[in-house]
Amino acid sequence: MIAEPGTLRRFAQASRMEWIKLRSLRSTWWTLAATVAGATGIAVAVGAKTKDASGDLTNNVLAGVAPGLLLIGVLGVLTMTGEYSSGMIRATLAAVPGRSLLLAAKAAVFGGVTLAVGEATAFLAFTAGRAALPGRIPPPALGQPGVLRAVLLSGAGIALVGLFGLGLGAVIRHSAAALAVYAGVVFVGGELLFALAPSVVRYVPLAIVGDSLAVSRAEAGTLSPWTGLAVLFLYAAVTLVAGGRLFTRRDA
Repeated sequence: MIAEPGTLRRFAQASRMEWIKLRSLRSTWWTLAATVAGATGIAVAVGAKTKDASGDLTNNVLAGVAPGLLLIGVLGVLTMTGEYSSGMIRATLAAVPGRSLLLAAKAAVFGGVTLAVGEATAFLAFTAGRAALPGRIPPPALGQPGVLRAVLLSGAGIALVGLFGLGLGAVIRHSAAALAVYAGVVFVGGELLFALAPSVVRYVPLAIVGDSLAVSRAEAGTLSPWTGLAVLFLYAAVTLVAGGRLFTRRDA
């Protein structure tokens, strides 16, 4: 079914409004800059401490991508819940009464920004990490099997986890509660599952990015790179759809 021209125009206007709001916050740029800088710094540290070439060097130099998930996820949550805590949601809904359209615009803008930043983060971390490897260790190259895929999927993983945070914000609409759930699912949940149900750990977002997406070759007991990406997409889609349905049924 083709969307009506009026709907496309309203979506474009809503997206433009969301982009202005997102870029006007200093916290957005500080968070994105910290994600890139943190990933690059960790990649350099891990690369410099690598002792030999026996492991997956691509996974080593992309190690800094995983901690960046915390920052991007927090930004995703606050992009949604921050409007409720500040009261700006009333002005937003006055400008864009269609709540499904508004959430779609938020997701499109936030997803586009975090995908661009995620890919930049992954490529910078890979470049810096391989340069920091000791001279006796041959660095991985993008032309080697699975390496380019690992870098690209790592960047996509950052964006999907950010959208997962945005969806949680739409479902819960309370910053502290949404952040607690996000941290529990992405980080704390992995530690608990490792102790209680090790076979389920591979489905935790942090493990998916670190053990499935950021690898040049899949290891036994982990999800394949494309399966891991599909699971992250499912997490983001489910929370956004649930958030959209709740969003349309609630009063601001």
